[in-house]
Amino acid sequence: MVSKDGSIDLLSFPRFDSPTIFARLLDHDRGGHFSIRPCLEGGARKQLYLPDTNVLLSRFLSADGVAEVSDFMPVGLSSEDHPRVLVRRVKTVRGTVSFDVEFAPRFDYGRAEHTVEHHDGALVFASKGADGTAVRLRSEVPLTEGGDGTVRATFTLSAGATASFVMEEVLTGSASPSAAPDFVAHAFKDTVNFWHGWIGRAKYGGRWREVVLRSALALKLLVSQTHGSLVAAPTFGLPE
Repeated sequence: MVSKDGSIDLLSFPRFDSPTIFARLLDHDRGGHFSIRPCLEGGARKQLYLPDTNVLLSRFLSADGVAEVSDFMPVGLSSEDHPRVLVRRVKTVRGTVSFDVEFAPRFDYGRAEHTVEHHDGALVFASKGADGTAVRLRSEVPLTEGGDGTVRATFTLSAGATASFVMEEVLTGSASPSAAPDFVAHAFKDTVNFWHGWIGRAKYGGRWREVVLRSALALKLLVSQTHGSLVAAPTFGLPE
């Protein structure tokens, strides 16, 4: 769940039924989050999906500049057993915009401590809890570890410039797909093509077509690729 201020405040990872890695929605202080915040005074914040896809766009519009954060989980990749991945792409549309980043994972519903280590140009966060979850964070933006298990960064992008952050499941004995220099661009293209191809098979053409197709896309996000079944309660009883 991505808030309008660009923070991922609820995420079970790497599976639907895994413990949370981010849960600030439930506990603001200890739940964990992954925030990318443009340093813009005032202005408007809007969220929308790239048409006919599940790629989320969070836009920040101010007199000083316009920024955009796009979020997607790669799908449609050539390998069925690739690690689960979350990609966050940051772009300045107009002006020159500075961004503040905080990557604060809190494993096992915030109950487990974790380590932070540098490996092959990325940061690896490994839970000390029973879940044993480990994630890799990769970015061209320099990241600083503050000693509290949180990494931070501040960077500036001029108009048209982009930066990416990739959070990837660490699988023992498996290579890191995100290490490829063109991973983000290819993953974005493959993901958009997958959603266009899937929703393109829809036959409904009534007056509520846009709403019906968006609902279908939301439901498809809740289907297990492994089992083909629909997730019963992705928010595990959170009040709406």
